[in-house]
Amino acid sequence: MHKTRLEAFSDGVVAILITIMVLELRLPAGADWAALQTLAPTFSAYVLSFIYLGIYWNNHHHMFHVVDRVTGGILWANLHLLFWLSLVPFVTNWMGEHAREPLPTAIYGVALLCAAIAYQILVRVIIHAQGAHSKLHEAVGNDFKGTISPILYIAGIVSALFWRHEIAWVFYAVVALIWLVPDRRIERVL
Repeated sequence: MHKTRLEAFSDGVVAILITIMVLELRLPAGADWAALQTLAPTFSAYVLSFIYLGIYWNNHHHMFHVVDRVTGGILWANLHLLFWLSLVPFVTNWMGEHAREPLPTAIYGVALLCAAIAYQILVRVIIHAQGAHSKLHEAVGNDFKGTISPILYIAGIVSALFWRHEIAWVFYAVVALIWLVPDRRIERVL
């Protein structure tokens, strides 16, 4: 099967998720700086989630440059990733609206953790379908970013629940910074 339909569908889903997130932003209650300041946690959550969706879209785009063909397993693994990404608007809104509460911040981290795991599953399914000598297998190699990210998400979740939820935001932001630059390993094998 050709990969164009999978790529187009994935692009569309990410675009819709970003649209949903921006539509959930509320206007300030007033027209002054104080009113705008009350939306800072919600806007911060939106920015972080926008960056995350951009990171997934960017790396997904790069990864599919080295995919030759799509199998049923790849389609399902991609849908699994999109499922977890589809929860981002919900957890973003919940965390933004309840920025001082630990549970929404922890659940935000759980959604990010599950998306990261789903992405790794997608990578492994593609490598399995393409074979051990595939370009993606060559590119992935020692996957430091893929290994450290779940650890940082778990640290954020634990911090939110048992210590300080503000620290969780730092862990989530660090993971975003790690992945901000598209995966150069794939660019090397192209």
